[in-house]
Amino acid sequence: MTINFIKLANLDTAQRQKLMLRAESDLSTFESKVRPIIDAVKHEGDEALVRYAQDFDKAQIHAQEIAATEADFVHAEKSLDPQVREALQFAASNIRKFHEDQKPEEMWLHEISPGSFAGDRTTPIPSAACYVPRGKGAFPSSVLMLAIPATVAGVENICIITPPGPNGKIDDATLVAARMAGVSKVYKAGGAQAIAAVAYGTQTIPRMSKVVGPGSPWVAAAKRLLSHVLDTGSPAGPSEVVIFADDTTSGRLAALDLLIESEHGSDSSGYLVTPSRRVAEEALAALPELLKTMSPTRAGYASDVLSGAAGGIVLARDEDDAIAFCNEYAPEHLQVLAKEPFQYLGRLKHAGEILLGEHAPSVLGNYVIGANHVLPTSGWARTASAISVFDFMKRTSIAYVTSKGYGELSKHAHTLATYEGFDAHAKAVSNARFVK
Repeated sequence: MTINFIKLANLDTAQRQKLMLRAESDLSTFESKVRPIIDAVKHEGDEALVRYAQDFDKAQIHAQEIAATEADFVHAEKSLDPQVREALQFAASNIRKFHEDQKPEEMWLHEISPGSFAGDRTTPIPSAACYVPRGKGAFPSSVLMLAIPATVAGVENICIITPPGPNGKIDDATLVAARMAGVSKVYKAGGAQAIAAVAYGTQTIPRMSKVVGPGSPWVAAAKRLLSHVLDTGSPAGPSEVVIFADDTTSGRLAALDLLIESEHGSDSSGYLVTPSRRVAEEALAALPELLKTMSPTRAGYASDVLSGAAGGIVLARDEDDAIAFCNEYAPEHLQVLAKEPFQYLGRLKHAGEILLGEHAPSVLGNYVIGANHVLPTSGWARTASAISVFDFMKRTSIAYVTSKGYGELSKHAHTLATYEGFDAHAKAVSNARFVK
C-alpha cells in the first residue's frame, strides 16, 4: 500500500476538484440498479423484502418475521453484555439532554407593527422512519442518534428499519437501543428496499412521512429516486473526515484520528490537511504501524481509503490554503488538531461537525458527547445540517391582526395587490370588506 501524499501547490484546478469527489458524487449507475428494486417493493410488498434479504443480506427470513417481536426484545435484553448496555445508557442520556436543550419553544408571537402580530408554532411531524445500516457492522449508536431526537420532538409514529444479519436476526444492541430511545417498531429491511418500503408501505411496514439516516450509495440512490414520495432528509452517505492539523500538534496523533472514519469502509473518504511538513511526514511514517494494530478487515478499509481516490495526506502551502481546502471540501467530520483550536473556528465555514482540540476525536462525537453524529456528506454541509429535533418538527406561521393594526396594513396591501393585478386580493382589503 502507498499512502497518498498530495502537495496542493502542485495541483491545477481540475486536479484539486478531483479531490472533492466522494462515493456519492455520481449515483447514476446505482439509480439504474435501484429502480427495479423500488418497483418490486411497491408492487410485491413483503414478498420482495423477503427475497432481497436473501439476495443482499444472505438472510433467510419469512414475511411474518419482518417485524421484531416482544420475544426478540426480551432476548436482546438478556443477551446483551452489561458493559455495552451501560455505555449505551450513558450515550442515550447525553444525546437526550443535547436534543432537549435544542428543542424550540412551542410557539412565539411578536408584535411586528402596532396591532399586527406574527410568529411560529412548531409541531412534530406525524411519522418518521430511522434507517440504521448494518453492512459493515452493527450500529446501535445510530439508533440513539436518530430515534432520540424524534421522540424528543414528539413524533407519535416512529419506526426503525435495519438489515437482518446472516442469521436472520436483528442485532441485540440495536433492539436494546431502540427501547432506550422509546421505539418499539423495528423492521428487518435494509438497502434500497427498506427506503421503498417506508415510501410505499408493505403488508408489515407502514408508509411513513419521512426517512432519515446514513447509508450506502444504494440507499442514497433510493432516497433520490423516492424524494417525490416521502421526505428523505439531508443526504447522509459513507463516512468522511478532514483532519486539520497545525504545527503545534503531533503527526502521529493526526494519523491516529485520520483512521477513525477511514476504517468505516472502502467507500469512505479521509484527508489529513496541514501546512506543516513535519506533521505530514510524522503522520506518513506512523500510519503503517498503526494499521498493523487493526483487524485485517478494518485495516483493509482504511488502506483502501488512504491509497485510493478519496484519501491521504495533504500538504498545504500555508495555513490559509489548508483552511480553504477544509471549506471547499465541506466534510462530514472536521477535526481541528491544535493547542489553540478556537483561533481557527471563525474561519472554518462548512462542516457537518467541528471537533476542537486534541481531546475531541470524532469517536467521542460518534458515541457519547451528545451532539448528533448523523451528518451531511458529499459536500452538503455547505447548506445542510446535522440531524436534530428540527428534522422531526415543522413550523407553521401564525398571524393575528387587531382592528387597530388593520388600517395601516390593508392600505399598503391594497396598493401592492392592485399593482400585481389581483382583483380579489385588492377587494378583500378595500372599503367593501366590512360592508353589511
